[in-house]
Amino acid sequence: MGSILSGAEAAALVRALPGVDAVGLEARAAGLATRSVKADAKAKAIDLAISMIDLTTLEGADTPGKVRSLASKAVRPDGDAPATAAVCVYPSMVAVAAEAVKGSSVKVASVATGFPAGQVPLDVRLADTEAAVRAGADEIDMVISRGAFLAGDLERVFHEIKAVKAASGEARLKVILETGELVTYDDVRRASWLAMYAGADFIKTSTGKVGVNATLPVTLLMMQAVRDYRAATGVQVGVKPAGGIRNTKDAIKYLVCVNEVLGDPWLSNEWFRFGASSLLNDLLMQRQKLKTGHYSGPDYVTVD
Repeated sequence: MGSILSGAEAAALVRALPGVDAVGLEARAAGLATRSVKADAKAKAIDLAISMIDLTTLEGADTPGKVRSLASKAVRPDGDAPATAAVCVYPSMVAVAAEAVKGSSVKVASVATGFPAGQVPLDVRLADTEAAVRAGADEIDMVISRGAFLAGDLERVFHEIKAVKAASGEARLKVILETGELVTYDDVRRASWLAMYAGADFIKTSTGKVGVNATLPVTLLMMQAVRDYRAATGVQVGVKPAGGIRNTKDAIKYLVCVNEVLGDPWLSNEWFRFGASSLLNDLLMQRQKLKTGHYSGPDYVTVD
């Protein structure tokens, strides 16, 4: 359905979406967050969460050495722990990352399109995307034009996402809504549907570069959107909360939401990801605690 709609049709459908029951949404998220998980289920949840991480470094000081180290950790986090889903880097580091994960299951994701602000001309964003794919990116994480969206120019946002999707070729496209800047639940819902109508393979909460990143209520709302979108169109879209998810307890809350709202079809790294840099270390420490009965020393995991 997303491929045959015009921009005007998609914008009209998005504008017609009902408002979000904020009180109900937050109560539902709070209720899911209190669910207890037994020890055997926790061990499985930790390994599942590890396998869903896009291990990320997006700093101006990134070096080839740092990216190789991160990629090595993504491929073999610790002993028999599963590999992470991907390593996520800037386009300039894609070739380094691709070489470092060659032969493994780990994908290379690249932020593109003028990340994190997206305030560059569309032709530059498309060139950025094409360069990342040529260098070996399996996945593209793009940012939407939040200014255009908030100004009501939904058709422009729709066409830009479609253009980036085309430029991505065979790479899967994750569309970053930057929900902290959209502010309202209504706008998060509208942006989620607009991105899906335009061809997003994933919808992603945040860049991790603003004050408010992933929250459980916002991610729950996005999960409801992808569930309803599949019911309406038959097309499955993934969800990626990113930014601020740093510990095992929080990661398990998100997995409980996936299980309750979306179910088995989304309980794999093909359809659910965590965008994180520090989460992996806590998951590995908790994993070790479950296996041995005690926490390892602070130098057990690497500092990225």
